[in-house]
Amino acid sequence: MWSPAPLEYREKTPIHLLQREYQGHFPARLFQREYRELPLPGQGWRRTQPLPPRRFLSNQPKSRRHPKTFPVLDGRVPAVYRYVFEENLRNSEAVIKRYSELLERVKKGGGENAILRHTQRNKKLFVRERLRLLLDDGDFLELSPLAGLDMPYGDVPAAGCLTGIGKICGIWCVFIASDATVKGGTIYPIGVKKQLRAQEIAMENRLLSVHLVDSGGAFLPLQSELFPDKLHGGRIFYNEAIMSAMGIPQVAVVCGSCVAGGAYVPTMAEESVIIDKIGTLFLAGPPLVKAATGEDVSPEDLGGARLHSQVSGCADHFAPSEEEAYECIRNVVSTLNCEPVPEEDREHDNPLYSSEELLGLAPLDYGCTLPVKLILSRLVDGSRFQEFKANYGTTLVTGFGHVKGFLVGIVASNGELAHDAALKGSHFVQLCGQRGIPILFLQNTAPQPAGPASISQAEAHSNRLKAQASMMAAVACAAVPKITIIIGGCFGSESYIMCGRSFSPNFLFLWPNARIALVDSRHFPTVPQAWDSDCAGEEPELKQLKAKLEEESSAFYSSSRLWDDGIILPQDTRKVISQCLKIMEQQKFQAVSPCSYPIIRM
Repeated sequence: MWSPAPLEYREKTPIHLLQREYQGHFPARLFQREYRELPLPGQGWRRTQPLPPRRFLSNQPKSRRHPKTFPVLDGRVPAVYRYVFEENLRNSEAVIKRYSELLERVKKGGGENAILRHTQRNKKLFVRERLRLLLDDGDFLELSPLAGLDMPYGDVPAAGCLTGIGKICGIWCVFIASDATVKGGTIYPIGVKKQLRAQEIAMENRLLSVHLVDSGGAFLPLQSELFPDKLHGGRIFYNEAIMSAMGIPQVAVVCGSCVAGGAYVPTMAEESVIIDKIGTLFLAGPPLVKAATGEDVSPEDLGGARLHSQVSGCADHFAPSEEEAYECIRNVVSTLNCEPVPEEDREHDNPLYSSEELLGLAPLDYGCTLPVKLILSRLVDGSRFQEFKANYGTTLVTGFGHVKGFLVGIVASNGELAHDAALKGSHFVQLCGQRGIPILFLQNTAPQPAGPASISQAEAHSNRLKAQASMMAAVACAAVPKITIIIGGCFGSESYIMCGRSFSPNFLFLWPNARIALVDSRHFPTVPQAWDSDCAGEEPELKQLKAKLEEESSAFYSSSRLWDDGIILPQDTRKVISQCLKIMEQQKFQAVSPCSYPIIRM
């Protein structure tokens, strides 16, 4: 059994490096060899020709392929770490309270007065009510709900649109739904970024896209930030064409104004529905017509539902009401020849430890980090984990486990990413890539270490740099789905190695306690160092910089700027991971169109 390290050692060493694990002996078993269909390079999980037999597990739902022999993790929190657990718990409760308050604020859209004006005067449904009618059960994975809060140009709740993934007729779909209660549906730069991220997810996972358009067009005072560049508004229409050529269907509902650039979204969709009396579609509205020609024209005459369904052909289906429009879209989805993921339940065991205890394991800071296996024991089925290179490079934990029946490779931070740990990580990521197993990254990177003080330290730094570069390349080139959960710190270059945002994981979520920055502000000096004569008298500037870094490294700051796909509660992590795995699996059942060109309206 392990025993606590001496007190003076514990006080100077991060807690997760102190644990001495019991080295038990578990019964070994050779698993039956079976055929596995692996993807060709660049084809994700698409099925290809069968390869020779391999000794590893598949993601098939049969219980015989879900072994119960992986070693069981000991998830008990040692008594010597109890004070740390309680300190983390208090911090988690505080940040979750703030998160809940922000979420409630966002769910009200533009506010109660704006909702009343939208629903009573304009006779429209609120955006969340629209989704309730459209989706199978109203339950969906919402993406980046806190986007747009506290932006330099003011609050834009949920960036003015709801995006997420839900089921329509059993098919997983990405939806992009305008919220006209926020700034009248005007599109801000953060709204463009949110829509582009939703399209990126649709392309990566080959998911049908549904647009619910109710938009007043671009916010002109910020046109330089949302119009001209490569990743500005025009990229939405470019993506629509590319997705259509890829055989990814897109449908749209005109459920309000579609003005200026917003008018291209439904006209580039493969099929569109327009709602009588409330749906309008034009490049320039009645006020601009009046200013240009002096002619008075109503929105209905200029671009109403009957005009576009009977005369212009910009809309394919006429709907007398919103309810009938969403029923029409559901009928359209049923004609797309998309096969739903089978509804068979995967046999799985629940973890042996309560997910609520993850609140005490979510680190307040790096010094309060407990061994990451305590977290794994509350995420994987039956708390069973087949560790890879358990005794080598122990500051990174790698191995295989199941999440609600899905086999995943797990790469979890357990300290500073040392040379041996990076080599192990590179090896393991390549194994997962070769076997077609999705990878789950649990990221809690260490603050950046100080520079070398001697030649021997410089050599060690160089070796670590080479090993980290190897792992970085392995992560970037692994052609399997990746999910990243930032459970603690996301600092410096190690955040890239652990599949941060710039390495394009399929999904990336944060815990509310997470910190995202180049450096950890809590380790930032506020007093000029004695050897730095150039910094004399700059103490106020250093304190100001530290405060700025502190503010900009919070999970809420990150999520409001779409550096992630949203904040999730630690106790919901297992549910969110399994949802993502189900969503990514759908492309295995999708028929791939032989066409290489988009649907073009004539």
